[in-house]
Amino acid sequence: MKKRLNRRDFLKQSSAAGLGVALGSMAMGGCAGVKQPQLKTKPVEHLVTPPIDTVRVGYVGIGNQGSGHLRNLLRIEGVEMKAVCDIREERISWAQKECEKAGKPKPTGYSNGPEDFKRMCDTEDLDLVYNATPWEWHVPISVKAMETGSHAATEIPGAITLEECWETVETAEKYQKHYCTMENCNYDRTELMLFNMVRQGLFGELLHAECGYLHDLRGWKFGKAYFPNDWRLKHSIRRNADLYPTHGLGPVAQWMNITRGNTFEYLVSMSSPSLGLKREAVKRYGKEHPLARTDYALGDVVSTLIKTNKGQTILVTHDTNSPRPYSRKILIQGTKGLARKYPEQKIFIEGTSRRHRWKDLSDYNEQYKHPLLTSLEKKAEGAGHGGMDFIEDYRLIQCLREGKPTDSDVYDGATISSIVALSEKSIASKSTSIECPDFTRGKWKTRKPLGIVTA
Repeated sequence: MKKRLNRRDFLKQSSAAGLGVALGSMAMGGCAGVKQPQLKTKPVEHLVTPPIDTVRVGYVGIGNQGSGHLRNLLRIEGVEMKAVCDIREERISWAQKECEKAGKPKPTGYSNGPEDFKRMCDTEDLDLVYNATPWEWHVPISVKAMETGSHAATEIPGAITLEECWETVETAEKYQKHYCTMENCNYDRTELMLFNMVRQGLFGELLHAECGYLHDLRGWKFGKAYFPNDWRLKHSIRRNADLYPTHGLGPVAQWMNITRGNTFEYLVSMSSPSLGLKREAVKRYGKEHPLARTDYALGDVVSTLIKTNKGQTILVTHDTNSPRPYSRKILIQGTKGLARKYPEQKIFIEGTSRRHRWKDLSDYNEQYKHPLLTSLEKKAEGAGHGGMDFIEDYRLIQCLREGKPTDSDVYDGATISSIVALSEKSIASKSTSIECPDFTRGKWKTRKPLGIVTA
């Protein structure tokens, strides 16, 4: 019988893994037996900042996602790329040439090591610092940006520890700056249509949702392009958690008005055995290779069940170590019917659909097409992930230029990102129920839900 970990042992074990600093007293705010931190700042219902005619951008991390976002920003009116930062000089050179090809001024390059973003923030007059870096750099870069007077946007997750979640909230409130977790799947075609359906009441009162990130990443974790420095692999060695919850949970949280009239109350998480990565390492490198002899903490399938204040349930799945087709397992269910995205897009609405039979979701495309797609579909052609990357970048710039609240703010980002650390704690304590922190400190009761926006 395994010995139950007490809190002290759990913290020691996590610290030994190199990430335990996340689980201190502040980090576990909202969990059973631990008080939420008493911040010196006050929550804001919906942050409004002065409009910016031309958004001056400093971009950090010009890799796969970063290069795509940079191209998007060069296509959006009212953006000036002032600076680019990366640890590789060749990526700086590439980004500068892209700007010049687009007829834009050459941005200043910063490539003097992994912390050169600090010099960029201290030197440049920037309105927005946007980063697409390994997970552990998301918060340090964004906090420095806000401290030096810029808004911040980051690739997902917006934070990987509870301590970081609270740090982003406190910093954004202190400096009155936007901190946006850039969840592109909120802007995917199907998710936008389902959002429109929810807002128009097609599913009735919402009851349940399923979502996740089910993506065979063994080739990324061990592939030649990233090995031996892939940060995903390092986290898979150290942490048993839902490491990447926001692709599925971002849209679901918007549908259920999380932080905006509703909130996550508590969750339970558990994982399957961890077998896939060790087997893959043996297959690629042989039994005696260090990676074949490594113990991987991440379970091949992590399942998390969340309960909301409204009583709804959300099942979130993380599966990145297994041979399987890609899926985000999107399903939304209410009192009048339900719809799913994978493996086929189907819908059932009581009184409209044939009894006990699915209908093709495409039958509803024109009636429930989201206005953002109507406005931006053509402009988004050719952009990453079917165009949704362009739409999320466009909306961010649009909100900054118009001085309006962003579609997703610091509370939204902290809430969906916190599932990483909360699921880790639940798994480590034999699937104990874990309370979810309220990053709004009660403001979720009066914050207005996101409406149907358009460009």
